[in-house]
Amino acid sequence: MTSNDTQTIHEAPNANASVDCGWGHLFFGQTFEQAEPLIHSLAEEGPDRRDIAFYVRDPHVLIGQAPQELFLDPSHTYRLDLASYQPSRPRQSGFTIRRLSSLMDAQAINRIYQSRRMVMVDPNFLKDRRNSETLIHYVAEDRQTRQIVGTVTGIDHSQAFNDPENGSSLWCLAVDPQARHPAIGEALVRRLAEYFQAQGRAYMDLSVMHDNAPAIALYERLGFYRVPMFAVKRRNQINEQLFTSNEDFAALNPYARIIVDEAHRRNILVELTDADGGFFRLTFGGRTVRCRESLTELTSAVAMSICDDKAVTRRVVQAAGVVVPEQIVATGDEDEIELFIRKHGAIVVKPARGEQGRGIAVGVETLEHARAAITNARKQCDNVLLEACFTGEDLRLVVIDFRLVAAALRRPPVVIGDGKHTIRRLIEQQSRRRAAATGGESRIPLDDETTRAVRKAGYELNTVLPEGVEVKVRGTANLHTGGTIHDVTAMVHPRLVEAAITAARAIDIPVSGIDFMVKDPTQPDYVFIEANERPGLANHEPQPTAERFVDLLFPLSVPASARQVRQRKLEGE
Repeated sequence: MTSNDTQTIHEAPNANASVDCGWGHLFFGQTFEQAEPLIHSLAEEGPDRRDIAFYVRDPHVLIGQAPQELFLDPSHTYRLDLASYQPSRPRQSGFTIRRLSSLMDAQAINRIYQSRRMVMVDPNFLKDRRNSETLIHYVAEDRQTRQIVGTVTGIDHSQAFNDPENGSSLWCLAVDPQARHPAIGEALVRRLAEYFQAQGRAYMDLSVMHDNAPAIALYERLGFYRVPMFAVKRRNQINEQLFTSNEDFAALNPYARIIVDEAHRRNILVELTDADGGFFRLTFGGRTVRCRESLTELTSAVAMSICDDKAVTRRVVQAAGVVVPEQIVATGDEDEIELFIRKHGAIVVKPARGEQGRGIAVGVETLEHARAAITNARKQCDNVLLEACFTGEDLRLVVIDFRLVAAALRRPPVVIGDGKHTIRRLIEQQSRRRAAATGGESRIPLDDETTRAVRKAGYELNTVLPEGVEVKVRGTANLHTGGTIHDVTAMVHPRLVEAAITAARAIDIPVSGIDFMVKDPTQPDYVFIEANERPGLANHEPQPTAERFVDLLFPLSVPASARQVRQRKLEGE
């Protein structure tokens, strides 16, 4: 045990024990004989921290002495008996589990924490404790990309405070929402359990939200069972949703909820007008703005109508100097269509109006495919466009107040063979994971477009895909049809940023998602695809999209110190 790992409040090593976990202190309630020291310890919680008192013997007594400061965490405690646990390490297809070993690992853990809206940790804190015997950090690493796609933290109670029960606990299990491999969370839990079992620990406990049904199902499948242990936390902004009634806001989709949560953090009044549609009203300092997700009354009807018609959008941005692909309207002249396909090799068919990737076909190479794609596109809009297909990746740039806030590559959904399941089954499994990671916003349709993409790769939906073989199952990278999002804000080429801002200014829209096709986000080559008047801000964490959105609506809600720093930065530019 080292002083960095464990904070002992009194002289006795087993009394009033806690462990600094980086995101906050974990206080072991069973080591506190009196309520007052524990209340005092929780009251010293630092800013942007989440301290937890666990194993509280009499939570009603503790909260009764500080009802305005503390609340009972609405989580269940689950326990795994390590004496009877049977290790069963399933084959980890495409990833490995290992101990945290570097600053880069620590930074990757923070990226996953932020994507899951968890409290982040100083990367140096994690790096400095990579060999700790008290705090145990495991990561899951994608074998192909070498990216960290999952993490879990364990605490050895015997090392922390000479626990007479010889226990341990699991914390901060998190998987990258863009991870493409199944069972990452299970593999992390099993590896941690096996570690503590090898150390001779008696059990491993964890705390899980009472309504987190998927997590509870996983833990129960692994042999965890409920135990009557309780956690108490301090009332703060991070924990606000746990001790206030937010039933109405729970009906909002992730794109509205991220804005509402940011507004609450700034004490901005939020009134829901239609939760199912994502409509709400924000009021601060006598100013009221109506919103539908990231679309507000600040966006004019003219700007919205420009974005609504892709042909009009193209003409407007082209006039401003933005590079656009060659385009024609599908008039029914098949000779013209065939000539257009022959000229470009592959084309994109899309409705002039529409959203969420509906009706779009990419990589159309034959007249027969074009006929079917045009028929499908006309289900969304009578006016159908044909564009030259630019080979590359789909880049979304979020521009707020004519400044770039986030840039992300949007990649089509891919399934990876395991030698056991059909492509159809793999798509269904991947679709469930995407839906779980996005609050139901992302699913892979099993439709004609998916069938064509699979056949283009040389397979059928009922083919058992060999282990390790990857198949792209959609031509489009839209999130709503199963695509994944990969942040590239720090590396995007200045010319791409300039072109996105130029497009937003040409449309005169304060908040937009500008879509380009690019060879590489670090290179200047691109073609404009479309502009979205209601970009999904929740798709771009860890970038501060919601913060910049609320800054735009209510500049005075920004803390004065932050406004001064930002102003100095702008003046420096």
